[in-house]
Amino acid sequence: MDKLDELFDLQDALNKRIGVDTDGMTQEDKTKWVLNYTRAMQQEMSELIDSVPWKWWAKYQEFDEQNAKVEVVDLFHFLISLAQVLGMTPEDVHAAYTKKNKVNHDRQDSGYSEKDEDDSRHI
Repeated sequence: MDKLDELFDLQDALNKRIGVDTDGMTQEDKTKWVLNYTRAMQQEMSELIDSVPWKWWAKYQEFDEQNAKVEVVDLFHFLISLAQVLGMTPEDVHAAYTKKNKVNHDRQDSGYSEKDEDDSRHI
């Protein structure tokens, strides 16, 4: 958890420097910043896609693996910010991740033949 704690601390300091304090946000502010961060992540995903030669008709494209790595890191910035807006700590993220990971394995074990969102309600 040390590395995840550090990332959360670094992101909190950056957000505050930019003028976004995720501590004690109102519901209105949370709504605004969830939308802002998800939009930012959509843009970062587009930039990640642009790192990959996805235009099958264009022969000039090359895979820019270095830029793809940078875009993944940019996604982490916004994802951590989003978690912070929702009041999640590194421990919360770890606990939810491990529970959801188990659900995903259970789904694979059962063949995942039908959607059942109730299996994630405990997370």
